[in-house]
Formats: sequence, structure tokens, C-alpha cells
Amino acid sequence: MLQFLNVLAESFDHDPARLDKLIAETALGNESAFEELYRSIKASVYGYSLSVLKRPHDAEDVTHDCFVRIYANAGSYVSHGKPLAWILTIAKRLCFDRLSEQKNLTSLDNCENDFSDLSLLSSDELTAVRSLISLLSDDERSIIMLHAVSGFRHREIAEFLSLPLSTVLSKYHRAIKKLKTAYIQDERNGK
Repeated sequence: MLQFLNVLAESFDHDPARLDKLIAETALGNESAFEELYRSIKASVYGYSLSVLKRPHDAEDVTHDCFVRIYANAGSYVSHGKPLAWILTIAKRLCFDRLSEQKNLTSLDNCENDFSDLSLLSSDELTAVRSLISLLSDDERSIIMLHAVSGFRHREIAEFLSLPLSTVLSKYHRAIKKLKTAYIQDERNGK
């Protein structure tokens, strides 16, 4: 479990040049490049979508729709050195469209199965992760998912969420501290 929390605290790097190349090849109809792009960033798109929508089924739908749009719009992509930002902007729009359609601003009640597909964790650990993540605010959860799952740097998250960098940093560190404190408390209580 502590290993999972440490993974949340680390950043995963997506090579922008490689992603740019895969998008360019996708625009030319190279299906294997699209498959590689999909495998490389699916978790990032899903993680971001889940942080916004709170329901795995909705996040899966948005992830699928996002890749359909990437495939359809790869030819119009202009590289600015941040292909993952372009991709997650597509996901962000789709998430907001989904929320508008549902007219249901999410709550923690809809968050029950957020991490149900983490195959490295036992069912008890999954329950603990869900419980810990539910302690976070929506902003904290989004920042954690963007950083740990999607590999965004804090400055990029600040730009993406239109928040000051200092706010993103403080919310991130506060969220990690909340998760670790709650985990340690649960361990002491024998949960």
C-alpha cells in the first residue's frame, strides 16, 4: 500500500518528441503508430477522465471517445512540444461535455469503484485506496491524477487547470500528506 502512495508521489515521463511522431504517423494512417500511442497514454487519459468524472464507466467512455477524436484530428495537430497537453485538452472537453449532459456534478458517492482496475492491489488494498482517495478534494484528486498517472509536471498542471503554480504545489503536497497520514493512522488502528 505504501508503495502505491509512493507511486502517486512520483512523476512518469512521456517523451513529447515520441508522442509527436506517433501523432504525425497516425495522421498518415499508420495504425500501428496509433496503437502505440494508445498503449502509451491510455492510462493518462483514463486517469484524468476518472479524476473529473469520478465514475469508471464514464471515464472509459471518455477515454474511448478521446482516442476516436485523436485519430480523426491527428492531421490538424500542430506540435508545440506538449502533445499530452493537446490530448488531455480533448479529454477535458469530453469530460465537461459529459458532465453537462448529465447535469450531475459529481460527488464522492459516485467514486466507489475509482481504482477497481489496479491489478497489482488486492481487494483489501483497493478498498483502502478508495477510502484514502475519498479524503481528497476534487482539486487535490485532479492534481494527484494529473501528476502521478498522467506524468504532468506541476507547472503544466497549473496551466492546464488555470491555477497558480503555488496553489497546485500546496494542494499536491497537502494531498500526499493527507494520504500518508490517513494510511499511517489506518495501519495503527489495524484496518
